[in-house]
Amino acid sequence: MEWIKPDATPEQLAADTQQCEQAAWSEANYYYMGYRPFGPWLYRGGPFFHPVGPFYDLYYDRTMEEQRLANFCMRAKGYELAPVAK
Repeated sequence: MEWIKPDATPEQLAADTQQCEQAAWSEANYYYMGYRPFGPWLYRGGPFFHPVGPFYDLYYDRTMEEQRLANFCMRAKGYELAPVAK
């Protein structure tokens, strides 16, 4: 699969891909490090109580979230995923 946009040059595709990947990495790490709306002290039902630590979410996969955010960004810029022509 590859990202395509009819009027995009290869340089524009590379720049947009890099920008989306950097933004997705930043957003995924922001969440992962515990920066939540009410702070880590109210995470999981009580102040400073979590069996693994205040910033750990058992069901959060940072890599999957980063990819989802990057895909969203590319689609927002007008790109679509298409199979690579052989």
